[in-house]
Amino acid sequence: MLKNKPTVVIGASPNPDRYSYKATLSLLNAKHKVYPIGIRNAKINQLDIITSKPVLTDIDTVTLYVGKDNQSAWFDYIISLKPKRVIFNPGTENDVFEKVLSEHGIETIEACTLVMLATNQY
Repeated sequence: MLKNKPTVVIGASPNPDRYSYKATLSLLNAKHKVYPIGIRNAKINQLDIITSKPVLTDIDTVTLYVGKDNQSAWFDYIISLKPKRVIFNPGTENDVFEKVLSEHGIETIEACTLVMLATNQY
């Protein structure tokens, strides 16, 4: 079994066709603690989507499903979580934010969370 890696999903959506929804379910199925953060009060399975920026501790990973143009509102919050790494899923790549994270000692990865989980690279 994989080690539990508490993960924050930024851009969580209740739409089953969205990759953030699929990633949340895959993370849950892999037995990771998941904090889905989005803009709608809704659920992904029985998990409430969080519509605020809660104080969280011991976060291993933040996985991004918010496009580059909407990420600046998340910079300070993600840095405050002090994650070990941030995954920039396809379409979320952002050289400026990746540099800022690196300056704070946070690893950045341009990859797909779903693929990482499916290939035991998470």
